[in-house]
Amino acid sequence: MEKNKQDIEINDMSNDEQMMPLFAGGEDDNSPLKCNDGDMLPLLPLRNMVLAPDVITPIQIGRSSSLELVKEANKKKLEIVVATQVQAETEDPGQNDIYTIGTIARVLKVIKLPNNVTTAIISGKRKAIIKDVNNEGKYLKATVELLPEIEEDINDTKNNALKDILRKTTCRVLKESDAPNDLLFVVKNVSTLTELTSFIITNFPLETADKIKALRCDTLTKCAEQLLVLISKEEEIINLKNEIHSKAKFNIDKQQRDYFLQQQLRQIQEELGETSQSEIDDLQRKAYKMKWDNATHETFTKELHKLEHYHPSSPEYAVQLNYLETLLSLPWGITTVDHFDIKKAETILNKDHYGLDKVKQRILEHLAVLKYKGDMKAPILCLYGPPGVGKTSLGRSIATAIGRKYVRMSLGGIHDEAEIRGHRRTYIGAMPGRIIKNLSKAGSANPVFVLDEIDKLAADIKGDPASALLEVLDPEQNSTFHDNFLDIDFDLSNVFFIATANDVTKIPRALRDRMEMIEVNGYDIDEKIEIASKHLIPKQKKEHALADICPTITKNTIQEIAARYTAEAGVRDLDRKIAKLMRTVAFKASKGEELPKRINPGDLKDFLGNPRYDYDKKETAQVGVVNGMAWSSVGGDLLFIESSINDGEGGKLTMTGNLGDVMTESAKLALEFIKAHCKEFGIEYDYVKKHSLHLHFPEGATPKDGPSAGIAILTCLVSTLTGRTVKPNLAMSGEISLRGKVLPVGGLKEKVLAAKRAGITDIILCKKNQNDIEEIEQKYLQGVTFHYVTEMREVLSLALQPA
Repeated sequence: MEKNKQDIEINDMSNDEQMMPLFAGGEDDNSPLKCNDGDMLPLLPLRNMVLAPDVITPIQIGRSSSLELVKEANKKKLEIVVATQVQAETEDPGQNDIYTIGTIARVLKVIKLPNNVTTAIISGKRKAIIKDVNNEGKYLKATVELLPEIEEDINDTKNNALKDILRKTTCRVLKESDAPNDLLFVVKNVSTLTELTSFIITNFPLETADKIKALRCDTLTKCAEQLLVLISKEEEIINLKNEIHSKAKFNIDKQQRDYFLQQQLRQIQEELGETSQSEIDDLQRKAYKMKWDNATHETFTKELHKLEHYHPSSPEYAVQLNYLETLLSLPWGITTVDHFDIKKAETILNKDHYGLDKVKQRILEHLAVLKYKGDMKAPILCLYGPPGVGKTSLGRSIATAIGRKYVRMSLGGIHDEAEIRGHRRTYIGAMPGRIIKNLSKAGSANPVFVLDEIDKLAADIKGDPASALLEVLDPEQNSTFHDNFLDIDFDLSNVFFIATANDVTKIPRALRDRMEMIEVNGYDIDEKIEIASKHLIPKQKKEHALADICPTITKNTIQEIAARYTAEAGVRDLDRKIAKLMRTVAFKASKGEELPKRINPGDLKDFLGNPRYDYDKKETAQVGVVNGMAWSSVGGDLLFIESSINDGEGGKLTMTGNLGDVMTESAKLALEFIKAHCKEFGIEYDYVKKHSLHLHFPEGATPKDGPSAGIAILTCLVSTLTGRTVKPNLAMSGEISLRGKVLPVGGLKEKVLAAKRAGITDIILCKKNQNDIEEIEQKYLQGVTFHYVTEMREVLSLALQPA
């Protein structure tokens, strides 16, 4: 029982020298009560103490208002009502701070002790209900309703048995608790069950709420039975403590003492199934709100039960707590509502990204289906194409368009399977995989989840993360995704996965098969102008705070920047060049230089320096020089092929220009085809046999490979051997076979855009590539004539001018 000198409380009963409680009924306290129902009596609030009828007890007075009350009641012989506070810490209790049941009492004596301590001797008389509390005067007053007095039948066999059992149990508990002998003496010699129950309610160390329940009982038997249950529980706890002491007994030093206390706590928790850790209560409250299935709920309950038996300072406690907090942080069954306004979604997508019509169409198709079938599994898309074309940022726009949360996870350089699936909890520092952690951050089970740079995954001795993604990206499996840390299934079927990649050939076939591949092509010059005008320039003006002073940048200027200062399929480098231009504007303005009203193409040298690229670099009509077309992860480009013939070392073919194996084989194949058809091309076989050929691909620092230069290589060699000039403004791309067949190639949009930028007007392609060209928007093809062929003879007749 906690003591505070400012409170009203009973003295500590462990002190043998203090006044002991007595029973009411003496000569000074035997007169009948004067109060009636509805009377308003002075109210004395007690802390951590309950006064029962028929008991006289000393109470220390701390509050000035309470001191005024007991003095006046003692002087005027007033009857008062004594009640217990609901919260002991309340300094100025009111109507709602006091239990509604109390005891009518009399103040027998007020004693002033040393150290300015005042004690009042209070005699409890009769139980009463407290109606209205008034705090307007010097002290509290309350209207009371008297409860019927309980008459005890001393001949009642059950009550007598209860009295004996209750007395013996109480004596045993007091004896085990090392209580003062005075208390034991009173309990042993009490004569009636009424006095015994009143004494226990007033003096026995039980919870205040339990004492109030006992005081409310309307029969003596109920009150005695309730007290017997409470005291028996106290006896059981004491017995368990004694048992724990015997189990944990050993030689105690400082470290052993700490361990001993831990053993005690663990034993108590095992026997009672309880813990005092506040984290447990928080976890239980959070778990109550979770939308779990039965299996997950059983797992959580089981793991929480384990946590209750760990000591907070043990490593196991931290690991277990982290696991449970992870379970609670996941969005089990929490989803956002999709927006099915197709027109609005289309507007958002068009506002954020220029072009990318195929991707936008696929997203809008999915929304249209979801509008009619709400439980459709989310699609798994893979956007592949050159850098800087907006693949990653498209994911955020999709999330905005359909009203979902957005999550991005970069896969570049990941080489540990545990990054995807998580670590098993047997490892120190174990944690869930990045899929689960990102869903926890999103707070939703159906976000738009961007898996960025999926083609940059690596594999080593720690496992293959690409294989771990097979389960994540399979609609038939990801509804039961298993994270090693959670060790239970989590539903990913509602997650809208969008993967991005530059080179799809580096994605494992099994993983690629699980995704819907959507090509995001590079931008032509017109698209770059629109993107720069609508997005990049306003963004850079805002970032550099130049909205008011920056000169107007014309479309011709943007075209010049895109064509001669950048060489990319996307707009990332274009964005950097515009940012550099803004910095130069800010620098000139800070120096006080006069800025032009608009920046024209001729002014760019002052702002960006000399141009770095020349897109009018196509080769003119020459012998032994051909314009090929190449594709790379950064877009398309022209591939120049040169050849020369020399005396000596007959039949030898020398190749330079940093070539790969496939391109080298294409060159050898072309030469063998020429040797086999010398007469048809007007070439003497002995001439070929007596001379050596040199094939060169400029820009030797750039690696080159692939079969698509086959027809260009053969054309270049035939031009050199026959002396026939290659037609101007002509480019070509296609693979050749040993029999002279022309085979189809890929990356045509990027190649066509590169050729168009360079001023090419005629392009030779395989007949089978005609469908691919027809799928490209017509605006990209304007000004270019396509020639479709099936054999090399057709290529040579189209490419070479007459001798």
